[in-house]
Amino acid sequence: MKHILKIMALVVAISAFWIGLLRTSIVSDSYAWLLPVYLVLSLGCYGLLMVGVGLMLFPTCPQEAVLLQQDIAEGKEFLKSKGIDVASD
Repeated sequence: MKHILKIMALVVAISAFWIGLLRTSIVSDSYAWLLPVYLVLSLGCYGLLMVGVGLMLFPTCPQEAVLLQQDIAEGKEFLKSKGIDVASD
């Protein structure tokens, strides 16, 4: 529940900032109305960037791959001892 409160506080702060920009003449009205669109686009770009970086730096774990193969072999042996055919082609 605390996480949603943080998100709502952030949305309220951004909305207050945006309304403040609309009320004052710091930024022209034509640009101020586009700020939410720019915010959504920049958050989308940031999300795609983080996904791309995460994929590029995805760790390879050869030790875990060996352990997984051992677990699969143990599972096959267990099923064979119970009389289940687990032959893989």
